[in-house]
Amino acid sequence: MEPTIKSPSIDEFITALTGISRVAAVRGGTCTSCKTTKITEDTFRDDLSRKEFTISGLCQSCQDDVFGG
Repeated sequence: MEPTIKSPSIDEFITALTGISRVAAVRGGTCTSCKTTKITEDTFRDDLSRKEFTISGLCQSCQDDVFGG
């Protein structure tokens, strides 16, 4: 999957916050929060959750924790 385009300052902020590059995480299939989930197409319950991963870098489980499951 390809990450969405953000301003460099936003990506720098996310990297400082999570300790991992959102862009690298999305391209590498790793969650920016739990850092242990290997992301596949089957990781997400729907297209909206899949899209959210390209925006935030969060796997389904972490999205559920942040946004409510």
